[in-house]
Amino acid sequence: MARIFAVANQKGGVGKTTTTVNLAAALAAHGQRVLLVDLDPQGNATMGSGVDKRAVPSTVYQVLVGLKTLQESRARSEQGGYDVLAANRDLAGAEVELVTLDNRERRLKDALATVETEYDFVLIDCPPSLSMLTLNGLCCAHGVIIPMQCEYYALEGLSDLVNTIKQVHAKMNRELKIIGLLRVMFDTRSTLSQQVSAQLESHFGDKVFKAIIPRNVRLAEAPSHGLPGVVFDKAAKGSQAYLSFAAEMIERIKTI
Repeated sequence: MARIFAVANQKGGVGKTTTTVNLAAALAAHGQRVLLVDLDPQGNATMGSGVDKRAVPSTVYQVLVGLKTLQESRARSEQGGYDVLAANRDLAGAEVELVTLDNRERRLKDALATVETEYDFVLIDCPPSLSMLTLNGLCCAHGVIIPMQCEYYALEGLSDLVNTIKQVHAKMNRELKIIGLLRVMFDTRSTLSQQVSAQLESHFGDKVFKAIIPRNVRLAEAPSHGLPGVVFDKAAKGSQAYLSFAAEMIERIKTI
């Protein structure tokens, strides 16, 4: 039975897509069966997985509006070793169309139920806003992984996200919980990063993942080659950190 995790943060530019893609590849490297669902119309997780968003015959959009099944629409990231439910600009129109559909918040949940025995992990890359797409991701997830930079504004946005998760938990998905906070783009030379990191550990305790993802040029270069960082340069510090994070995730789900 697949464990479904939404990678979410209402603040943009915090490494959600980088985390989703690299965690998918790292889990695959650890022998896990993984499906990555790209819920962002920009399709960056799709392209970063080596799947051409302009060439795929169908995407998550067709699945959400009922034109195609998930089995018909998924593609394979050959280099990453996992499956991808791709996204492209078509997905932007889904926001309007979903409003008129029955069961609109649970369309993705229903689609994933048809393949739940085929995967160990399903990772959902959510857009940086509380939209109908993000709501679909949160309504089908067992938990939320929150990537965040150790900066002051990130703390402000975190409180909003925690409140959103609490509301979805109360009204739509009783299984939803925060699995953990992942510190990303971490600068060990910055006093502020160290202070915010200490605040997170003090407030959230064991909800903060032990793995810390450092700022790393090789991770930033990887998407331009259509590869996850852990495939592009496995020896890079950032890649090694994501491999450690994947191992920690595998252990953490045993206690969920």
